[in-house]
Parts: sequence; structure tokens; C-alpha cells
Amino acid sequence: GGQPRNVQPFSDEDASIETMSHCSGFSDPASFTEDGPEVDEEGTQEDLEYKLKGFIDLTLDKSAKTRQAALESLKGAFSSKILYEFIMERRMTLTDSIERCIKKGKSDEQCAAAGLACLLCVQMGSGIESEEVFKTLGPVLKKIVCDGTASTQARQACATCLGICCFIVTDDITELYSTMECLENIFTKAYQRDRDTNGVSSTHNTVLHISALLAWTLLLTICPMNEVKKKIELHLHKLPSLLSCDDLNMRIAAGETLALLFELARETDADFFYEDMELLTEKLRALATDGNKHRAKVDKRKQRSVFRDVLRAVEERDFPTEMVKFGPERMYIDCWVKKQTYDTFKEILGSGMQYHLQSNDFLRNVFELGPPVMLDAATLKTMKISRFERHLYNSAAFKARTKARSKCRDKRADVGEFF
Repeated sequence: GGQPRNVQPFSDEDASIETMSHCSGFSDPASFTEDGPEVDEEGTQEDLEYKLKGFIDLTLDKSAKTRQAALESLKGAFSSKILYEFIMERRMTLTDSIERCIKKGKSDEQCAAAGLACLLCVQMGSGIESEEVFKTLGPVLKKIVCDGTASTQARQACATCLGICCFIVTDDITELYSTMECLENIFTKAYQRDRDTNGVSSTHNTVLHISALLAWTLLLTICPMNEVKKKIELHLHKLPSLLSCDDLNMRIAAGETLALLFELARETDADFFYEDMELLTEKLRALATDGNKHRAKVDKRKQRSVFRDVLRAVEERDFPTEMVKFGPERMYIDCWVKKQTYDTFKEILGSGMQYHLQSNDFLRNVFELGPPVMLDAATLKTMKISRFERHLYNSAAFKARTKARSKCRDKRADVGEFF
């Protein structure tokens, strides 16, 4: 009965702004040492926790809009700061709230709750507490993923969440295989695209198939080698059919999965031989040099870039090493398994990925980075240039870039001038 709650302060826009104002300062430990007055870190932490307690309470609100805004606000905080102790004290409450939102909520609320479940497990790491959370949420997530009447967006978010949470917490090999089978039942429907006339593999479900395929691929990277061999034998001849899909993201997901499967196959068997290699490389080469006019330039550029790397992996067993910088540290991504894992967690953590790589014990274990590097405020201060110096550097770089571009854009410019 009672008066309806005033939900205006927790609209989608306000909630995101409010969360950023409290959380953005924590995305980089060096932000505490910016030029200016000292920050009361303890007081700010208390303020943040007070706000988060309010958001947790609002996940039980009668208004769907309020619940969704509260979930999004919690996601913003969990992705931008390590809140291990705070979460451990409230993990049961958070788990109950997420379960209720996934079961009872509509599409957008279910997506937000699934995203929060991922971040909850990322924060807690691979301990008993995370296993208990997954025991509660796993069956609910599987039910939504396999429910053909649920919204595609909700099923997609739950498929991603299922894969990530299983990757983090599962020591039980039976549960790992069960989860992979659930995801296989979804993305293998995309194999039937050419033969299916009943719309099962329609474009509408493509996003779901992509999420299920990527989540399954992530779990494959932690499977025992004998199981990896079985999966390679089962899927390596079927995956190339997805390279002809109309959807760019499906083609890319299939190409990167193929590269990863070839990498794992060659690790298990140095003399691994693929019968249809010539046909496959021909397909990959066509995608790496695709010039179809009916496709957008941005899509073609992205596709060519990805499939050049995939082709090199399949033909030459080569991987273009990437370097990721976070704080004073560097991490080299030198294989497809590592790239798949990094891309997955980056998708979940967004701009907070660098901070979690610095401070999150679980992620550091996954990427074999060792314990977090502890730097005091004085060290961070010496590593950081002042705002004025940064402004001068950016101004000079901007002027030089503008000047160079102006020359390139002037059709009357003498070509010899550039040499």
C-alpha cells in the first residue's frame, strides 16, 4: 500500500552519472596523486560503500526501472574498483538479488543482472564463495539460455555470464562439460543455416549463437587435452561453414575460434594434419582481401585485419604479438588462447580492465602476472608528469598532426615535399 517511491534520482542517465562521479577516481591508483589537494581516501571509500548499500537495497524495489538502474550502478562500481571485503560481507544478498532479477525481470533487467553476476565472480575470484554463487545462479542461467521464449538479448547475456562464471569457479570437470554442452546446443544451430528453412538459424538469433560460441571457446581453453581433441574432431570441419555467414561478427568469431582450435590441435599433436586445408585457406584468404562493394568500408577494414591474422595462424602457425600496458607493467599477448581470455574479460570490465590487471589477484593469476606490484604515493608521483607538461605535449602533438594532415589533404602539394 503506501506512497510510491520517488525513483527520479535513479533514472538510467542519472544513475550512470552518479556512479561515475564516485567510481571514476578509482580507475587508476595514480589518480590519488594528481596535482592538487590531498584526497581523504578513507572518507571517500566510506561514501562509496554507503552509496553501494543503497543500490543493493534498490535491487529489491518494486519499480523495474529503479532495479535496473541500481544493477547498472553496481556494475559500474564493481568494474572500476576492487571491493572484495565489501562484497564478501554481502555476497548472499547480492546473489539473491541477481537471481530474483534474472528470474522475474524483463530483458534489460536480466541483461544487467547477468552482467553483475560476471563482475561478482571476477571480484571474488576462484574460491568457495564463488562456487556457492555459481551453484545458485548456474541452473537459472542455463534455463534462460535454453528458453526459446525468452528474449534473445537476455539469452545472449546469460550465455556469456554462464561461460565466464564457469571459467572462474569450476573445479568440477562434470560441471564444466555440462556447461559446454549447454552452449554447444545453442551455437551448433548456426551450422544448419544453409539447410534450415524454418528460421531456426535466422539473423535474429545470430547474436545468441556468437555469444554461445565465444563462451564455449573460452571454456575449451581450460579443458583437459583428451577432451580438447574430441571437441576439435567434432567442430573443426563444421566451423568453416560459419565463415559464409552474412553477419560480420559471426564471421570474425568463427575465424578466431578456428585459429584457436588450430593452435590447440598443434599443441596436442605436433604433426597435426587438416584434410581440407587448401579449401579453408582459400576461404580465409578471400575474407582477408574482401572487396565487396555492398559491405561498409569499416566492416571490410575490420574483417581484413582479423582474417590476415587468422590466415597467418592457420598457414604459418604465427601470432602477431600484442602488448598491453597497465600502470608501470606490461603484458604480452602472444597466443590465441591468451587473446581469447583477454578479450572476454575486457568486454566485461570495459575501461576498468587495466585497473583490475594491476590489482585483481584472480586476473593476475589467469595471466601469470604474479602478485600485485605495490607502489607508494611518492613513486607514483615521480612516474606521473604534471598536468601542465601533459598539456604542452598534447598541444605540440596536435599541431604537428594537423600540419601533416593538411599537407596530405592538399591536392596541390608537391609529392617530393614529403621525402
